[in-house]
Amino acid sequence: MSKSARSQGSGNTGPRRKPAESPTVLARPATDRSSYQHRLARLKARRRLWLKVHLWLGLTIGLVFALIGLTGSILVFWQEIDTWLNPELHQVAAPPEGRAAYRPLNELVQAADTVMPSGARRSTMYYPRHEGLAFWFFYELPVAGEKDPQSLNAFVDPYSGEVKGTREWASPERIFERPLVSFLFELHYDLLLGWERGGWIVGVIGILAFLSTLTGLIVWWPLTGKWKQAFTLKRRASVERFNHDLHKTLGVYSTLVLLAVLISGVYFNFGDRFRWLLSCFSVTTPVKAFKSAPVPSAAPISLDEALVRADERNAEGQLYWFTVPNTPDDTYVLTRHVDIGGVFTGRRQFVVDQYSGEILHVADPLSGSGGNVFIQWQWPLHSGYALGMPGRILVLLSGIACPVLFVTGVIRWLQKRRARATGPHRRNNGRRVSPG
Repeated sequence: MSKSARSQGSGNTGPRRKPAESPTVLARPATDRSSYQHRLARLKARRRLWLKVHLWLGLTIGLVFALIGLTGSILVFWQEIDTWLNPELHQVAAPPEGRAAYRPLNELVQAADTVMPSGARRSTMYYPRHEGLAFWFFYELPVAGEKDPQSLNAFVDPYSGEVKGTREWASPERIFERPLVSFLFELHYDLLLGWERGGWIVGVIGILAFLSTLTGLIVWWPLTGKWKQAFTLKRRASVERFNHDLHKTLGVYSTLVLLAVLISGVYFNFGDRFRWLLSCFSVTTPVKAFKSAPVPSAAPISLDEALVRADERNAEGQLYWFTVPNTPDDTYVLTRHVDIGGVFTGRRQFVVDQYSGEILHVADPLSGSGGNVFIQWQWPLHSGYALGMPGRILVLLSGIACPVLFVTGVIRWLQKRRARATGPHRRNNGRRVSPG
């Protein structure tokens, strides 16, 4: 039988497939799949390593970090809370003229000075947030045998110039007798151990928490590209799966805020060391480095005059706090919250010579060296003021997330331990069920 006849007799009327084409077509996808699986296996192996790092960081610092985060979330509104708890000290009757009726600032500072004990040094002085509040002055008084000073408050009515009251804000000898907000600050910044002992501990925990947050992001990253699943909670999930998804999603949604709060917290706790590291990359100029030049027989200018000089340079923004000279070479430092544009709020500081009134330095959130700009954003980021009220709420929520992340992380760890103790897999109606 001829080749043509055999073909027609077989009933195959279509063109015959070339045998060589099949292996060529199928070989490439098989190779691609093999390469993809190999790469995915490598990434999963690396993720298991990062998961161990994330786990042990969480178990090591998680409880203390949860405490720091929770107290920090409360302290976002520390002034409002203290005003609510102590209205007799903070609240004043504002006349129709409002701030236009304020007594001279120098007069208000002098009124506070008169009720302070001998040896007390002026510290930070807070300008009223609205017209119905008093000026809130802080003073420091050295305590014999203690590194941390006693902190005292004076509250002055800006319209009458009368002192509404005084109180002890903090004392190293009476940790548990201080106002609630002061106690929370002490717990948040140094775990009630004193600044010299506890400040560096909290700073180290901040660094480790920063690394834990980054490793959590690495562990969360969806290697298979299932982004919707990575950002959501599974519906009708088991208790174990819900705990896993809650830890995962809460962590990723709070990551940006937590990273900003943690890096700024490390700056506040390590101060000069942080500046030294930053100065390796950009110039940083601390405000305290500037000094007034004493002039023989010359009287210092008043606080009001220093504010006028700052206004001449830039009157934009709301005065938030200021410091007044204690020694002949001290300066006036005036700090304002300024609208940067859109929803952003920054911090601008003026350093004024107490004799000449010269503006020695302006720490600006948008100009100057990169290092100085970075430093100026640390307080707005840490407090949430960088985004106004929405930013403060975000920082509050991120603080609340810390104990939730710790608890769900511990639960997840215990779930896995139980799963390993009962075997690699559990079976339910003949189906393999993973622990989460």
